[in-house]
Amino acid sequence: MLIKLSARGLRPLSEVSPSSFVGRICEQPEHPSTERATEILLVKEPLAMLPDGFRGYLLHHEMRDAGRRDSYVLAPELTYLAHGDVVRVEPTRRGLTTLYRRTSNSNSFLLTERCDNFCVMCSQPPRPDDDLWRVHEWMKVIPLISPDTTEIVFSGGEPALLGDHLVQLLDTMKRVLPRTALHVLSNGRRFSDAAFARSLAEVHHPDLMIGIPLYSDLAEEHDYVVQANGAYDETVRGILNLKRRGVRVELRFVIHRDTYARLAAFAEFVTRNLLFVDHVALMGLEMTGFAKTNLDALWIDPIEYQPQLVEAAWILHRAGLNVSVYNHQLCVLSSELHQFARKSISDWKNLYFDECAACRLKDDCGGFFASSTVRRSSGIAAIS
Repeated sequence: MLIKLSARGLRPLSEVSPSSFVGRICEQPEHPSTERATEILLVKEPLAMLPDGFRGYLLHHEMRDAGRRDSYVLAPELTYLAHGDVVRVEPTRRGLTTLYRRTSNSNSFLLTERCDNFCVMCSQPPRPDDDLWRVHEWMKVIPLISPDTTEIVFSGGEPALLGDHLVQLLDTMKRVLPRTALHVLSNGRRFSDAAFARSLAEVHHPDLMIGIPLYSDLAEEHDYVVQANGAYDETVRGILNLKRRGVRVELRFVIHRDTYARLAAFAEFVTRNLLFVDHVALMGLEMTGFAKTNLDALWIDPIEYQPQLVEAAWILHRAGLNVSVYNHQLCVLSSELHQFARKSISDWKNLYFDECAACRLKDDCGGFFASSTVRRSSGIAAIS
């Protein structure tokens, strides 16, 4: 079942705050009063009276007289919320956004919607707005996150456009959540500035990976995909600067009609020039954002590019590189690629089709993006 991270429909039971606020879900009415200021009490079963001191209250049921400021009945699609989750409550629009889920391995923080690329298949189309408020909000969220969280993803837009604010976020993650891996998705261009790459490296985060897309071995093809002249040169220089400073780098290659033909050539280029990168992800298309808008031009059935994908994966693997195939179903992949396939789709936008119910490999398969209902491979079938 898909999880809805943001929804309206909160029903206020009391006076509400004039502005949004962030808090961590707590299911313990007896929680120490000294620790309630940043906690939002989740009430699943009726209580005679709500305890005081919590920042807010979210109820699964109606209550005649809540008697506490910022008390709301949850919208039905948000009743999955549980102890330790972190949310933003938006009283004026009767909305709630889930910012972090304690039991999920797919927590991603959107740091900004600004970007200096304009990729033809971008799943998060850029906006030019000044949204620095997001950074300030995440700085409030980070201390509320469980220290047992396995990984957090920083995404955009282009996080590196935040400059020193990104460095500050990384430093905060290192201090507050030192055991949590951090994966930053960036186009890499800003790291062509050697001083900026150095400032990020000098945070010395213990488990940091920068995921950078490179869409061709040819500069003109990469620049076309990202719709930015000179982007290829800046991206490669950014990769070199990061690796020179000891920062781990993942290369990301999204496969569509404009990129699939040079998959093998791209793999050869990487093995000859970027053999020092730490991971290469060969990725299926997510059909949302600009990818949905441009789908007729971009779509190619994954069945059609299996020869190129097989060749590229084995070129990289034989060279000793760590290679993964993301966002593909096992039934559409050549059996030679199953060892590289990963369950990479975030749980909140992951689904399976009816055919999958009878598939013996369903538990090992990553399934589909919710947007896959727009168009799907002809190769989808249960493996018996």
